[in-house]
Amino acid sequence: WSQNGVTIAGGNGYGGASNQLNLPQGLFVDDDQTVVIADFWNHRIMQWKNGDTTNGQVVAGGKGQGNGLHQLNNPIDVLIDKETDSLIICDRRNGRVVRWSRRSGTTQGE
Repeated sequence: WSQNGVTIAGGNGYGGASNQLNLPQGLFVDDDQTVVIADFWNHRIMQWKNGDTTNGQVVAGGKGQGNGLHQLNNPIDVLIDKETDSLIICDRRNGRVVRWSRRSGTTQGE
């Protein structure tokens, strides 16, 4: 037990930079302690690798608010499906759940 918490993602005010979040919602922690976070007002999913608290990486969305498969609209939750190595994202304002591959080069969901 520790009296004080430790910031592991964001903490630099609201915003859209790689070290900021804007109304973070659901999150998921993988076996290797990678944290993925639904960044509601930035319409993206951010990932922080274990030990790197300075900058996150956009792993889904981040192409502006919209309903294209390359976009999200207020995501509220995310999890990692280990069997398919994909993100499963609750995309609130689009009324959908999308699968987004974690493989490099992926630019849209399905």
